[in-house]
Amino acid sequence: MRSGFKKILIPVLFSAFVLFSCKRDFQHNIVLLETTDVHGMIFPYDYIEKKESSGSLAAVSGYIKKESIKGDELILLDNGDNLQGQPVVYYYNFEDTVSPHINSLVMNYMGYDAVTVGNHDIEAGHSVYDRIRSEYKFPMLAANAINISTGKPFFEPYTIIKKNGLRIAVFGMVTSSIPEWLPPELYSGMEFRDMVETAKIWMPVIRKEKPDLVIGLFHNGWEKNDNGNKAETGDNESNLVARNVPGFDVIFTGHDHSIANEKIVNVAGDTVLVLDGGSRAEIIARADIEIVRGKVVSAEGNIIEVKDFQPDAGFLSRFAENDWVIKQYVDKVIGESTATISSRDSYFGSSSFTDMIHSLQLEISGADISFAAPLSFDVEISKGQISVSDMFKLYRFENMLYTMSLAGHEIVKYLEYSYGGWINTMSSKGDHLINFRTDKDGKPQLSAGKAWLKIPPYNFDSAAGINYVVDVTKPAGNRITVMSFSDGRPFKPDEKYKVAINSYRGSGGGGHLTEGAGLSREELSSRLITSTDRDLRYFIIKSIEKRRIISPSPLNNWKFVPDDYIVSARIKDYELMFGSKKN
Repeated sequence: MRSGFKKILIPVLFSAFVLFSCKRDFQHNIVLLETTDVHGMIFPYDYIEKKESSGSLAAVSGYIKKESIKGDELILLDNGDNLQGQPVVYYYNFEDTVSPHINSLVMNYMGYDAVTVGNHDIEAGHSVYDRIRSEYKFPMLAANAINISTGKPFFEPYTIIKKNGLRIAVFGMVTSSIPEWLPPELYSGMEFRDMVETAKIWMPVIRKEKPDLVIGLFHNGWEKNDNGNKAETGDNESNLVARNVPGFDVIFTGHDHSIANEKIVNVAGDTVLVLDGGSRAEIIARADIEIVRGKVVSAEGNIIEVKDFQPDAGFLSRFAENDWVIKQYVDKVIGESTATISSRDSYFGSSSFTDMIHSLQLEISGADISFAAPLSFDVEISKGQISVSDMFKLYRFENMLYTMSLAGHEIVKYLEYSYGGWINTMSSKGDHLINFRTDKDGKPQLSAGKAWLKIPPYNFDSAAGINYVVDVTKPAGNRITVMSFSDGRPFKPDEKYKVAINSYRGSGGGGHLTEGAGLSREELSSRLITSTDRDLRYFIIKSIEKRRIISPSPLNNWKFVPDDYIVSARIKDYELMFGSKKN
């Protein structure tokens, strides 16, 4: 009797064990977490504005530790643009190049599994991203950044992450538009290929790895486009890859600082989860994946707001000395200003803020004419002591300063293009001067009660060195009248002049030189006369340190006309843009 019972019981127990083992081995819950476009927001502190910040990798670390307790398999990914934005990364990029980089220290501490290269990472130059790549304990991805000498990817094209018996493929790409914005010396030896064609080449290779899950990690924006034929702008190729290259289960995007959480159906009829994680470590894009017997049966997205989580105390303690070093750096006094300047004035005419950039560019380059724009939408530098942090307000990006050769008629066309995106054609005093985004009724589109500009302010280039007017009643392309140089010299359409211009613009960024002045991209390099060997902000700091006291004031070399149209439009548009009346 007992022998018969054992004969029955043993197979039953063995079957139950096998069933339990199968469930354990073939059913997995994976959590994918993405940060993107962190732009140096490592600590819960904005070193430029000198105030606490709700977004930070310290708070992301707090969230990760909280989630790790639950026991789910976590995979941590980042989508690039880490090496520009806050003084903390600038300092370790260019000032302290001997110590381990703060970004590698932090991301290694947090346990990242992979990162994609961003255009602002490339902007830091080979010396920076080659160095940080060697410090990372995880791969840096960009399949479409090709080493010209070998024909192979300069960075890793993909990585296979092994978790609890699963094989998870992460395939990275970066926007192919980098040559339109950055000087070639920053990516020497590299070229950037089309994302769709690159994905089509690598997907069969990835499939041979027999992955249980395939993730796209693209430093490229997500622009919703249901037909999948083309993106509205060339810098939003992620949509095309998601729809036209089967094989991806999840695609994380970035670069555009937007938020997305949606599912699309690709050309093979498969569903793809798409997530875009915003910027400045304010958002974590989360995907919860269920895999059964090597097949994804569920993929759900979620957008996590970092402000809801406390910074990780262990993180803050571990990197307290780095935080202290950066606060000392940004608090360093470099001079004194006799006046308060604000970027707000730059939208309505010659202003102390933008003209300070113009004056320094002309001084540094010795050029005849300067082109510059307010690089930040709404910042102020107060009267009194000027510190290093103020220079990050005045000049937001790490552009070098170019001196280029342009003919007079090209300069006029350049300005026509700039003001064409900047302002409206006014037919009455009641019209808007500023070119706002509009709703379906043609009224300015509001966010938190404020109007949105149609194009970014860093494309609002004005000029110094010449005297001119912009007639707002005339159509785009016919608004600019140049009277003379500001020193009285005649301005001649066919004569060549030296122009001070930042490297982003000089490389074709914004289209001012190509679509505006009519130069081909191949022609841009032949027009370059000189370039600074370091970013413009560095030279601005050195200039102020040498001068000690500056007295910023408008150059008053240009204005909008007619005056009576501008008076009423300025009052109305200022309030729409900034939520308050002009003092």
